[in-house]
Amino acid sequence: MDKTYTALAHQFPDENILMEIATLASETENLIDLSIGDPDLITDEAIIDAAFEAAKQGHTKYTASGGSQDFLQAVIDFYEKHYQLTFKPNQVRATVGALHGMYLTLKTILNPGDEVIIHEPYFSPYKDQVIFSGGIPVFMPTYEKDGFQIDIELLKSAITDKTKAIIINSPNNPTGAVFSPELFKQIADLAIEHNFYILSDEVYEAFTFYDDFVPMATFAPEHTITFSSFSKAFAMTGWRIGYMIAPDYLNEAAKLINESITYSAPTLSQRAGIYALDHADELVPKVTSVFQERLEYIAERVAEISFLSLHPVKGSMYAFINISKTNLDSVAFTEKLLKETQVLVIPGKAFGESGAQYIRLAATQNLVLLKEAFDRIEKLNF
Repeated sequence: MDKTYTALAHQFPDENILMEIATLASETENLIDLSIGDPDLITDEAIIDAAFEAAKQGHTKYTASGGSQDFLQAVIDFYEKHYQLTFKPNQVRATVGALHGMYLTLKTILNPGDEVIIHEPYFSPYKDQVIFSGGIPVFMPTYEKDGFQIDIELLKSAITDKTKAIIINSPNNPTGAVFSPELFKQIADLAIEHNFYILSDEVYEAFTFYDDFVPMATFAPEHTITFSSFSKAFAMTGWRIGYMIAPDYLNEAAKLINESITYSAPTLSQRAGIYALDHADELVPKVTSVFQERLEYIAERVAEISFLSLHPVKGSMYAFINISKTNLDSVAFTEKLLKETQVLVIPGKAFGESGAQYIRLAATQNLVLLKEAFDRIEKLNF
């Protein structure tokens, strides 16, 4: 047997830029990897200890498919305390990371041919998940000259009678933009007027360095599905735990789908998540302060390199660096960078066509390695 026995959609996959770069990287010695958003930080020892104790106390079995009552309540309490938002347990679902929740939601809401608006540059799994769910992705560009903010007039022009949802990501991966509450309100008003869902990916909510974060559900609670996870703010990428918050009827439909997929999120990861949320005020600043310091250092170094530029980063853990002065596209630049300096980044084209003149650099290595990386980068010639 061979690949002709697989589904037709997977026999001739689209160009996979990330896979090609990863192959090059695997053959590179002395590599400094600034590509994937996997923090170099280890999960706080107190969270690990809490999960270990939970295991010894017998939390090694399935929870209810939507998550344990303790976990759901911890999420509810967190939003009440930090954002003054009130949710019921039947609105909250424990998920295996935020993307699991996004996929469940798309499978729940989309009929064949429904359109989902995605602002570009975008986190690449969004497109695939929409297509896998039978929908049609509709891309709407954002521009550096606008601070990578959504142009509300462009959004209006993208809405049709087939629009079922928009995916919003703020703080944004890859651009580092943070959408203002005023923009959130304008998007919410359009969703209410045209009756479409807002799928709000808020994984980087803690990484708003200069302003307070306001969740999208503040403005359109009946139209918003919120996704978040513990991966970034608590340095828990490998625990694979997140959650979604949705209208109860939608969460009930997602339950029926999920019980035939993962059934429930990992029990010990839920216990770790409970401790993390209950101690967020103490734990989160330890992580976010590290990334703010690193991103500010990256901005300083980029400013010293004539062929690079960087729009001010307001949030997330990434720098979306403009490489247009090199006269190379993002793939060619990334390959040159890897071969000549052994520094690995992600070409901006991986986040949509509007990223062709950018690279994404993840601040996921310490300042010593970041200094070494930029010492190498500044020696490049074009």
